Amino acid sequence: MDLITTFFNWPVFLQALPLLLEGLGVTVVLGAVSIVAGLVSGLLLALLRLYGPAPLRVLARIYTDVFRSIPLLVLLVLVYYALPFVGVRLSSFSAAALALSMVSCAYTAEIFRAGIEAIPKGQFEAADAIGLGFFSSMRDVILPQAFRIVVPPLTSNCINVLKDTALASVVAMPDLLKQATQAQALAANPTPLIGAAVLYLLLLLPLVRLVGYFETRHRASQR
Repeated sequence: MDLITTFFNWPVFLQALPLLLEGLGVTVVLGAVSIVAGLVSGLLLALLRLYGPAPLRVLARIYTDVFRSIPLLVLLVLVYYALPFVGVRLSSFSAAALALSMVSCAYTAEIFRAGIEAIPKGQFEAADAIGLGFFSSMRDVILPQAFRIVVPPLTSNCINVLKDTALASVVAMPDLLKQATQAQALAANPTPLIGAAVLYLLLLLPLVRLVGYFETRHRASQR
């Protein structure tokens, strides 16, 4: 068999396409849930680490350090296979979303923390001078400026979360990679894996270009 027949077999690709598209839908939903949960929890964790009581600041720092250090694959296995031993049984989707969100939360928290700390102290002092409370100053003064700073790294983190959804296949999650692997086994041909790679590229390449656009805008705004 030649290279085209083995890796770029069009009839095999067309036969596997429904499975691949089904897996792509699961991947997008899993990624969206994990990204939103990671963004919300990461922002709360960043505020807790910066402004919470001392014991909670320590716990927040431990969380971010631990979950940025542990491999996602190990965490997935622990969440899906170990939790049932303590009476907690999660579906493959719930386990994958939980693991991805926990890791995304840690990275997002550090991104938000860096963005908030990059705001000049004069902005905090100005908010205090006009009588704004903590939540009002964060909502109306600090966070809008911080968001503009952290958009590029946050977008990069979202791309990483979407790519990491491929690891969910180890917990029997019918995502794009899992479906491609099954289609490969059914066809005895690796073309579905190439098809999955193309779909990942079509999904992620616009986001990669978006990161470049945001970075260019951010550099222009600082001139």
